[in-house]
Amino acid sequence: MNTPVIPPRVSLREVRPGDLPILFEHQRDPEGARMAAFKSRDRDAFLAHWAKIMANPACATRVILADGIVAGNIGAWTDGAERLVGYWIARECWGRGIASAALVLFLGYETTRPLTACVAKHNLASIRVLQKAGFTLVREDAFDLPDGTKLEELVFRL
Repeated sequence: MNTPVIPPRVSLREVRPGDLPILFEHQRDPEGARMAAFKSRDRDAFLAHWAKIMANPACATRVILADGIVAGNIGAWTDGAERLVGYWIARECWGRGIASAALVLFLGYETTRPLTACVAKHNLASIRVLQKAGFTLVREDAFDLPDGTKLEELVFRL
């Protein structure tokens, strides 16, 4: 008899300086970086980036906890006229409903609308997370990354 999989209890809290080493390791994962179409930062660049985020009152950032363990981060920021949302889930936490639960929780905190999310076209799991939270596809973009590869991106809005 198969034992049912019990989804983790997901919660959000403020990002603390002590979380940064864990979040740094999350973004270093090559498969996570490929799914996000994101180049991992070295430690100094990562810490400098997060210092700016944490000092900016317009940035809303939270750590995602799954059964009390840091499973990733989620945040919203303003870029030009758009308010954007993004998240990063540790690979060992993929496929457990953590991103979906965290996004729904975060949307209760971040009430700015419209809210925009950009996702690599090949990241089917994140596309599904956004759709389940009510985001709808508004456009497709394609552009060249600094390394010469072409990125196809989908833009969703809530």
